[in-house]
Amino acid sequence: MKNILIFSVLFLFFSCKKEEEKIIKIDTTENEKIAKQLFVEFNKHDWQKMANLYIENAEFKEPGSKMKLHKKSREQIVKEYSELQMMFPDVQDSLVAIYPSGKNNVIVEFVSKGTNPDKTKFELPICTIFTIENGKITKDFSYFDNSQN
Repeated sequence: MKNILIFSVLFLFFSCKKEEEKIIKIDTTENEKIAKQLFVEFNKHDWQKMANLYIENAEFKEPGSKMKLHKKSREQIVKEYSELQMMFPDVQDSLVAIYPSGKNNVIVEFVSKGTNPDKTKFELPICTIFTIENGKITKDFSYFDNSQN
């Protein structure tokens, strides 16, 4: 009887644990799909579709703003990336790895490549932490050192 009770408690514990892991896995898988879709749109240079993956006023941190928190509208995202494309018409991002982190965060490691205006090639390793809530990117915190390029 004692063994049955212990087995039952362990079974319930591990069953609940498995169910909790499934729920988190489903959320992170959806978030990973959204992050991957951002790179598909980036590489197609479809800035409007890319911007539509964000909420209207998403929070950003990036070296260009000295890592200070600021917000961008979708219109600002389209404008900024259109200008980037004018400077680097062949810019493309290559995913290195995606690391789910908790329920709402996805960390993406990638390399941005293209040709500088002086015709030299560049490769810029970047790491971005995306916060994704209700199917939209709410935060985009990007870390890179472009002092070598």
